Amino acid sequence: MHPEPPLFLLGRLGPYFTVRAGDAPPPGFRPLRELYAPGPGTPLAAKFAAAARQLGTREARVAVSVVHLGLAARLWSVALGHAALTGAVPELGPDLAHFHLPPTGPLDLWLPPAPGAPAPDPAEELHRAVTTANLGPLSDAVRSHAPLATRLLDGNSASALAGAARMITADPVLRQAGAARAADSLVRSLLERPPLLGTGTLAPGGPPRFRRTSCCLYYRVTGGGICGDCVFDRAPARNPQPHG
Repeated sequence: MHPEPPLFLLGRLGPYFTVRAGDAPPPGFRPLRELYAPGPGTPLAAKFAAAARQLGTREARVAVSVVHLGLAARLWSVALGHAALTGAVPELGPDLAHFHLPPTGPLDLWLPPAPGAPAPDPAEELHRAVTTANLGPLSDAVRSHAPLATRLLDGNSASALAGAARMITADPVLRQAGAARAADSLVRSLLERPPLLGTGTLAPGGPPRFRRTSCCLYYRVTGGGICGDCVFDRAPARNPQPHG
């Protein structure tokens, strides 16, 4: 089955926006709810361990935060992109959407057919589908692996949302399709709602330029530096990494 036109347009932005389409999930894909299982021996635990090796860090909280940011970016990219193009929010219910989690690279997603009609309130529906149904359970699972502050995780989510909007607004085809203005409006609305409220500031006008009030800890990776929307102007001095 060929993907729907909105999915085809979004796929041009890269793997964070690409979604598998079809009548049934591919072999080996599991319900998204299983990604949020806490504790050792889970898909998340394996992903965190692989990320720690790849990043060369012995700090669990650093690897966990970086993975969380990537997963939030994956979910927001798909949901925001589809809503900005069509006004409809894709089906991301944890029991209906399916995933495959490779050792490296973004989460592989299969989604059931998206609703055809625009949502009455796309921002509210995005909040429900991404923040409540997925990022809430994901944050609970993440904190079973590392002592990360809730506001740091909320900041990761806000950063991922604004980053997805920047990708959408930078693409000439999506701008012509009217998605850029819609994405900007949706992001601004979502950042005014808890739990994203207060996670950062969004510059007025133009592409979404976000400055968060927290840090994802990437600076603690050797050679990592700070991200473009980091609360810090330069990386803080690093204490030696613990061995545990």
